[in-house]
Amino acid sequence: MQKAIYIVDDEENILEIISFNLEKNGYSTKSFTTGQSFIDSFNVSKPDLVILDLMLPDIDGYDICKFIKNKTDIPVIILSAKGEELDKVLGLELGADDYIVKPFGIREFIARVKNILKRSEQTQKEAAPGPLKKEYIFENLKLGIDELKHEVTLDGINVALNPKEFQTLTTLLKNLNNLTPRNELIRIVWGDDYYGDTRTLDVHIRRIREKMSIKDFGLKYIKTIHGLGYKMTDRVF
Repeated sequence: MQKAIYIVDDEENILEIISFNLEKNGYSTKSFTTGQSFIDSFNVSKPDLVILDLMLPDIDGYDICKFIKNKTDIPVIILSAKGEELDKVLGLELGADDYIVKPFGIREFIARVKNILKRSEQTQKEAAPGPLKKEYIFENLKLGIDELKHEVTLDGINVALNPKEFQTLTTLLKNLNNLTPRNELIRIVWGDDYYGDTRTLDVHIRRIREKMSIKDFGLKYIKTIHGLGYKMTDRVF
């Protein structure tokens, strides 16, 4: 599938050069001259990569980088005339995947784009959750799950979970024994465009624990990793 790249820069000639060369290399592009027009489009449809200028007429590029990285793992290449080390460090600390100083060579630029997309694709494959099994063993407890019927049993007893609780549980199970970050759980269960209170997730976890209280299952095997997210584990140490 053709990779989509969003380019955010208020210099029309830069946009033309970048989009022309990216499309020549098989990518689809969308260009934006303001931060707000980019954000409006980003909220509707996500690209595979963002190329971002820091000095925009309306919104600071650093704030846009932070916005992207707080919501997604989409890679960001910062493109800027700011070549000071402090500027580069700040951009990378905000989560940017690369920092290219203007003026730049187009061949090197395309090579960096290809490298970032390849690395991102590999990371996604490595982080992909495992398949959902029909049965899980937690020491002396058996958890049964039917994803098609949205049914959960614990030691043969039916556990009535609402759709959001069920999806939260299955997401944790697919990532068994690994941390599932809060933002990732919210994105999967509530969607990319959810702007509600993040404590909603905590309430759902609490309800799941209460409903799965047989032999303290919920408390023992659904762990809170403070400040990061949640982890479901089949090993209690």
